[in-house]
Amino acid sequence: MAKGNFVEEVYKKKSTKVSKAAGITGKVLVYSFLGFWGLIVLFPFYWMIVTSIKAVSDYNGEVTPELIPSNPVIDNYISALNDGLLGNAILNTVLFSLVSTAIMVIVIILAAFAFARLQFKGKNLLFTFLLSLMIIPNELVIITNYVTIVNLNLTNTFIGLVMPSIMSIFYIYLLRQSFMQVPDEIYRAAKIDGTSDFKYMWKVLVPIAKPTIISIIILKLIECWNSYVWPRLITTEKDKFLISNAIEYIKSNGFGRENIPAMMAAVVIVSIPIIIVFLVFRKQIMTGVAKSGLKG
Repeated sequence: MAKGNFVEEVYKKKSTKVSKAAGITGKVLVYSFLGFWGLIVLFPFYWMIVTSIKAVSDYNGEVTPELIPSNPVIDNYISALNDGLLGNAILNTVLFSLVSTAIMVIVIILAAFAFARLQFKGKNLLFTFLLSLMIIPNELVIITNYVTIVNLNLTNTFIGLVMPSIMSIFYIYLLRQSFMQVPDEIYRAAKIDGTSDFKYMWKVLVPIAKPTIISIIILKLIECWNSYVWPRLITTEKDKFLISNAIEYIKSNGFGRENIPAMMAAVVIVSIPIIIVFLVFRKQIMTGVAKSGLKG
């Protein structure tokens, strides 16, 4: 028996060592694979930054592109910042992002509360209809919005830019799911105490759903900052340009035609704010999505 126990113990130790070795090998392979693809994804950003600190003469004289500049300069950033069009476009985009996000948050909170707590005839049918609109391609929606804005003579206006951005069916659904996780008993108790629907929404649901609302705000800001197609359609006057319009104009008609490093510097400048926002608030985004019940 003692000999048998000894053999069994040796076998268990060997099995444990083999399992640990297999686990370590698996982790090495997984992280190596992820690291490889991470480098592929990040390389364009690295190349953009590297190009932005090359002198124009060095860039134009390169036979083989240098991965590490031998004579880095910051003149390209100065040239990009001195361009009035880019600075004005950044200010326009900041204003557009803040106003669109603020109005949209108010709209979706009210809509999500109505679909989550209020009782009215046809509520489920209306909500199903709204969700069905999400299957419509964005291109069709943009065409409809464009025709509407043109008919209202709102092209090249701030209202025309903002109007299609103040409602999102997906964000309504996301926030509704968060509101519905609050037990109905709390709502009934609040109503018995004489609390109005608006007060219950503002004092109870909004604080509970704060992580989801913060996530929606951050995602909406990123969406507005990266907006490209709609601003290109609706604005033709340079003083109304957002950064997407400005970058396209600079590339086609400005210094970007002849000075590629300065063009890359301009792209870096407009990319940095939104990258910082995402890196700082990425945990809040994940928390908000998880608490809304949309895991996976």
